[in-house]
Order: sequence, then C-alpha cells, then structure tokens
Amino acid sequence: MRLLITGGAGCLGANIIDHFLPRAGVEILVLDNFATGYRQSLPQDASNLSIVEGSVANKQQVDDVFDAFKPTHVIHSAAAYKNPDDWQEDINTNVLGSLYVARAAERVGVKRLVNFQTSLTFGRPETTPIPNGAPSKPFTSYGVSKTAGEQIMLAANLNVVSLRLSNITGPRLSIGPIPTFYTRLKAGKGCFCSDTYRDFMDMSDFIKFLDLALDENAPQGVFNVGTGESKSIEDVFDQAVAYLGISMDEPVPVVPAGEDDVKTVVLDASETQKAFNWKAEVSFEDTIRKMYEWYDEFGVTAIFSHVKKPDVDGEN
Repeated sequence: MRLLITGGAGCLGANIIDHFLPRAGVEILVLDNFATGYRQSLPQDASNLSIVEGSVANKQQVDDVFDAFKPTHVIHSAAAYKNPDDWQEDINTNVLGSLYVARAAERVGVKRLVNFQTSLTFGRPETTPIPNGAPSKPFTSYGVSKTAGEQIMLAANLNVVSLRLSNITGPRLSIGPIPTFYTRLKAGKGCFCSDTYRDFMDMSDFIKFLDLALDENAPQGVFNVGTGESKSIEDVFDQAVAYLGISMDEPVPVVPAGEDDVKTVVLDASETQKAFNWKAEVSFEDTIRKMYEWYDEFGVTAIFSHVKKPDVDGEN
C-alpha cells in the first residue's frame, strides 16, 4: 500500500502514521502545511515515510505530489478551522483543496479514498443522536466549507467513503475542552464549561475502524463514526478535576452555547456498526483518563478551536 495522508501532521494523521508505518510493504507520504500540525509529531528517520511541506490549496503542488508518489490509497485529513472568521482560508483549503485532491486521485488511479468530515455538517440537528442520513445544514465557515468539500469527493469518479467524525481523543490532541481543562487547571487558572454535549471516542477505536474503512471492498458513501453516548462538557471538566485531584470551592460556571456553536452533537453510528461490523468499545472515563496520562508524559503543545470564545468574567 502506498498511502498519502493530507494533513498528516495533525492529531489524527500522526496517530494513523504510528499505526501503519511499522507494517511491511507500506509506504507513506504526508502533505501538510503545519498550520495546526507539528513536524516533530512525525518520525524523522523512517525510510518508508516522506514528508512534504505544502498545502492542498496549491493545485500544482498537489498534482506534483500525486504524480511523483502515485498513491494507491488516500486519507484526506487536511482541514482549515482555526479561525472561525477566515472564510477565505477555509474555502481555499476545505473546498478547493478537496477538489484538487479528488482530481489528482482520479488521474493516478487511487484505489480507495477516505475523507474525514466534521459532524458539524449537520448544523443544529433536529434529533439526537444524529442519524446517518440526517440532512446537512451547516452554518459556520468550517462546517459549510467542509460540507462542500465532501460533496466534491463524493461526486468524483473514485472509491470514496466519507466519515462524519465524533470527538476523537488520543495522543497529540490539541483542540477542544480536554487539553483546555488540563492546561488551565494545572496552572491554577479558572475554567468555564459551555452548555453543550458531545460524544468522545478513543483513538484506538477509531484506528480499528480506519483499518476497515481503507479496504477497497468496504462500503462507499457517508458514515457516522462515534459512540452515540452523550456527554456534557461539564462531564469532561469533572473528569479533569478528579484526575488532577483538585478540590473545587465553587461549581464551575456553565455558559450557554455561543452563536456559532451547537448544543448537542452526538452521532448515531448504528448504520456504520452494521455495515462494517464495528463498534466503539472504550468507555468515556477510560478515554479521558488515557488522554490525561498522555499529557502527563508529553505535555500539551497548543490548543485550537473552531468556535469563537465567549466572554466570561473571571476566566483568567
């Protein structure tokens, strides 16, 4: 297998590389601009790993990489999300970048393409857990642009599966409440919780699913990948407090979801379970504990968010 991973220096990409790199007969190429990923997250001396610094928004560079490497399989993980107001950057990366990757994959005869999609494609869902066939109603720059990119992938002449992902938690995680609470509580700073609910899936469960999704004979189309278990952000906070052994004098402030946020994003993965004979197995408590044990050893590099930060008195 010749595996090309866009955005391969991000959390998901780096864990995927850790999983596939030791396999015999696997060659991996990473294309990443390191906007939210880190070069040091990747092995620097592996003979079967090539790292190209560049952007999927650069058509010529995408074409050159595909033509030179000739991948048999592609994981499209690259995404712009760190500035909710930068619609142009999100369009360049998430829409045009998806177009360039899809066209290049068609040209070189890629056997299987796995696209990573945000569950924010569903916007503010009418029911939760969100069914696999729920309509896409995104309203943020990130959600709108990623949904457009997904449609481009699905319309291409390719063997494509697009995965609507829950909050996947594992080594190098640098987005969301898990690293935020860990970092702030360890520094003795205050925290707040948005009144929102998510499902959190352990990286090991996701990697097991990805093995199945990369199979050329596996189902095509769109699939939810999550636990279906709703957990509040306050639940995450409570796990952080318990893990760090902190005594709270007052309850943590809970604030309403922001204008660009969604109160509940929990995925119904029952169709995925049937189609792939797979199910997430790691508990929420073990998922969070494993993450904090990793931070204890390796630290938190940076924290990003795809939503605007609300004004909260006393947060600092």
